[in-house]
Amino acid sequence: MSMNVAVYPGSFDPITLGHLNIIRRSAAVFDKLLVCVVVNSGKNPLFTIEERVELIRRTVARFPNVEVESSEELVVEYMKTRGARVMIKGLRAVSDFDWEFRIALVNKKIEPTIETLFMPSSEKYTYLSSSVVREIASYGGDLKAFVPKEIIDDVARKVERWR
Repeated sequence: MSMNVAVYPGSFDPITLGHLNIIRRSAAVFDKLLVCVVVNSGKNPLFTIEERVELIRRTVARFPNVEVESSEELVVEYMKTRGARVMIKGLRAVSDFDWEFRIALVNKKIEPTIETLFMPSSEKYTYLSSSVVREIASYGGDLKAFVPKEIIDDVARKVERWR
């Protein structure tokens, strides 16, 4: 029997409790979940790709079937090389759906065997995004309710250096 592999792509700059919620729920559904840190050309990242991979690895260490990698290729191309057929996309609001739905159609055009699974965020994280985290951190705010405990100090230190 072939393994059921899914990919959860994103910029994760930094990973939030909302991302972690999607990872935990996806890891419970699939044999293997690959969290893939991708380059987003439209964003000016706080953390390097290598730093983001390391922060996520530390955060997801408790999930034996979750692996963390990065890719600079199209996500559907990355998925083909990893034998994954399902892409996980977390949705916070209808506005996310509109964008992600169009991307899913483009991905289907590029690679018809790929399916996109939209996972609604847990209601307590619908407001949460990496940019919200960066903003709160830039004012020295308490990050406990926003990012995994394993990386709170890393985010605070990085933002301090960025000011």
